Amino acid sequence: MRASQRARGEDVGIVDALLTADERRRSSSVRFDELRAEQKALGKLIPKASGDEKAELLKKAGELSAAVKAADAEQDVAAEETQRLLLQLGNLVHPEVPVGGEDDFTVLETVGTPRDFEAEGFAPKDHLELGELLGAIDTERGAKVSGSRFYYLTGIGALLEFALVNAAMAQATAAGFTPMLTPALVKPKAMEGTGFLGQAAEDVYHLDKDDLFLVGTSEVPLAAYHMDEILEVDQLPRRYAGFSSCFRREAGSYGKDTRGIFRVHQFDKVEMFVYTTPEEAEAEHQRLLEWEKQWLTSLELPFRVVDLASGDLGSSATRKFDCEAWIPTQGKYRELTSTSNTTEFQSRRLSIRMREGKRVRPLATLNGTLCAITRTIVAILENHQRADGSVRVPEVLRPFLGGREVLEPVAR
Repeated sequence: MRASQRARGEDVGIVDALLTADERRRSSSVRFDELRAEQKALGKLIPKASGDEKAELLKKAGELSAAVKAADAEQDVAAEETQRLLLQLGNLVHPEVPVGGEDDFTVLETVGTPRDFEAEGFAPKDHLELGELLGAIDTERGAKVSGSRFYYLTGIGALLEFALVNAAMAQATAAGFTPMLTPALVKPKAMEGTGFLGQAAEDVYHLDKDDLFLVGTSEVPLAAYHMDEILEVDQLPRRYAGFSSCFRREAGSYGKDTRGIFRVHQFDKVEMFVYTTPEEAEAEHQRLLEWEKQWLTSLELPFRVVDLASGDLGSSATRKFDCEAWIPTQGKYRELTSTSNTTEFQSRRLSIRMREGKRVRPLATLNGTLCAITRTIVAILENHQRADGSVRVPEVLRPFLGGREVLEPVAR
């Protein structure tokens, strides 16, 4: 755990503080049990005693009662401190994860080749210019109504979102996922249990009056769906595909991606989530990655797969793979999908277990973004644009867009 904290760039001292608190919890628990046993034994002697002996026993009983209460209080304080420190620890980093920060990822695979727009004879427009030509994106009125990093999807932009959601859900259900519409507001236990009140806390919207959180991903309500439950091992894996609106402050991204809809405060997403056995978790992680690659390939987007470095994992993941699509006007690959193996980290915090015969133990959870709508729209518009500002529709989306093969600019 010390090595894992060091690899994450987190405080290693928390591990030692936790060990000290846990030892205090254990010793205070033993002390409480010893005093309670002594108190019970004394309680049996008092009715049989009389005179000075009884007076002495009653005096001792009073002292024991005070000591028991003090030991009980100490036990509670130590347990609370242990739990507080435990919740500050991230998951154990997988031994194959590259060590480092945001720029220390490993590229595992590159799929497809970016278009050479210069060879085609025109300079690519960015997604916002294309979106305005198509009557698909309106950030000016989004800012007027809600502030910066908000937007409207209008006309064909709204239809494109619905097409993406339906196509993504069609792929997910064909792969055996159960479609889910999830709550956008959750209780603190759900947010804390999934690990989103640690490193990611600054990006979370909190409704103080109701003590509810707006989710930044449907991973949260999907993980909490079986909170405090025991699942039979023969019913695993359980795979869910959740659709929800997602809300993020983007507090740590001031000045980044302010143009258009790449980095926004509200967006919709189709998220895959899996409950499985710890022994099957790594293989399931690879399956989630393959489903994400299948999705991006069906959208005819050039992309690469990266193995994120330890300092960029987020607290719940032991390992995380991102699929990054090529964005022509930025001249670089940007994250479109992500899949994380969280092993037993979330199930322990949310008290989700599996039963194998007479044995009950924590299970493993995994998540994977199938389609983050706004970023996917950015990638589609920029990669499939034509010189006149129109955009070719990938074949997989055409049945969900009334057969449209091209999105045409609208009269303004």
